Amino acid sequence: MKIAVLTSSRADYGIYLPLLKKLWKDPFFDPELIVFGTHLSEKFGMTLRQIEQDGFPIENKVETLSASDSPGDIANSIAKTIAGFTRIWTTKNFELVLALGDRYEMFAAVSSSVPFNIPVAHIHGGETTLGAIDNVFRNSITCMSRIHFTAAEPYKNRVMELTGTKKNVYNVGALSIDSIKSLNLLTISDFKSNYEIDLSVPTILVTFHPETLDFNQNESYIRELISAMKEKKNYQYVITMPNADTMGLMIREKLNEFVQKNKNAFSVESFGSLGYLSCMKHCKLMLGNTSSGFIEAYFFQKPVVNLGKRQEGRIITPNIFSAPIVKSEILQSLKLAEKYVPEESDSLYGNGDAASKIVTILKTPMN
Repeated sequence: MKIAVLTSSRADYGIYLPLLKKLWKDPFFDPELIVFGTHLSEKFGMTLRQIEQDGFPIENKVETLSASDSPGDIANSIAKTIAGFTRIWTTKNFELVLALGDRYEMFAAVSSSVPFNIPVAHIHGGETTLGAIDNVFRNSITCMSRIHFTAAEPYKNRVMELTGTKKNVYNVGALSIDSIKSLNLLTISDFKSNYEIDLSVPTILVTFHPETLDFNQNESYIRELISAMKEKKNYQYVITMPNADTMGLMIREKLNEFVQKNKNAFSVESFGSLGYLSCMKHCKLMLGNTSSGFIEAYFFQKPVVNLGKRQEGRIITPNIFSAPIVKSEILQSLKLAEKYVPEESDSLYGNGDAASKIVTILKTPMN
């Protein structure tokens, strides 16, 4: 089966990884990566290099980013993506396209495949993020796809509502759980050797993305977050940079200024899966509005202070403490998170065998 696997960012690539390993080892499949989005940008860490280091051949690259991140630039990026992928679909004959997540680049790539009638398998549909335009893109990708692999049962039910059918909708669990269980995560000592950051010091892992629906408030939001971090001085902060979203560059600039002025703060463009999950395992808690604060953090039973509305609509587990993006509210939620007592996590997001389930299903003729 000739499969196109679409990857536009460090985030989706890290989630895909256990599935990619199985696809490349199985002679039933003839997979090709199509790499685009922030993977090809030095500004965002040129994460294309990580894919190459992992040993996956890259036969297709599509330049899709615009110069900046205004609403007009995002719209132009969507147009560039559609045009770039149209050339690929015209020249290559794929039997299936694998798409993951909810980014606008992923939406554009899948949109361009529709006139070519190429079946699309969508991973992570059915989720809800009311504070981000991603919600619209995710649901649109779901409606353009023929096969659906969800991370939890409520999300499977949502996909069936959106598509109006139970056919080809599977709750396989989250691929990121596969990654966690398959990786030999770094020890605190190895992490310090690799990144010069000592996680034996009480650490908060921070990932804050723009709120793309109410994007005019982002300057106020990042000011409130930084003000809270300045006051909470008994931690060191490890900050990963935001996605290529509206006003993401402004947030990136403010976070880097904070790091430059505070010795207890470190910024990292891209850890890769091993570094990021290792940091999550050893940190005291997480702060921000990243989707990894829901699935991966639940597996580690790591307390999370989830900010704002970007992730509103996802399943809330007991380790998550939500707060509006206001300094006093952030500090109050941090106090609550510090008191969280880990409990044994259940199989809400699967048991680490999502990749195997997907491979088995892909080998079965569609209904």
